[in-house]
Amino acid sequence: MKMKYAFAFTLCMLLLIAGVGIAAAVEEDVTVSVGGVTDSGWIAMAAAITMVGSALAAGWGISATGVAAAGATAEKPEVFGRVLIFVALAEAIAIYGLLIAFMLWTKI
Repeated sequence: MKMKYAFAFTLCMLLLIAGVGIAAAVEEDVTVSVGGVTDSGWIAMAAAITMVGSALAAGWGISATGVAAAGATAEKPEVFGRVLIFVALAEAIAIYGLLIAFMLWTKI
């Protein structure tokens, strides 16, 4: 079970790092590339991929931690506050992805 959570966390962090890298890459001026496709189209695609990836990863993380939190709370109700923090940390991945997507979108 622990390996599954480590994989989910690693996937979330990789998606977050990729989104930050894409956001840093578009800091330069937007130009028109060959074939009539503008860089703004690629920026929009990057924003969409960042948001979708972070939302999927956050959903996966929330499902894993939510099940564990429900089980822990059923056995010991006094741990509810601690396990709620873990679920909120998994939700933060989606918020970070949304932030990166907005940063990319404002570059268009």
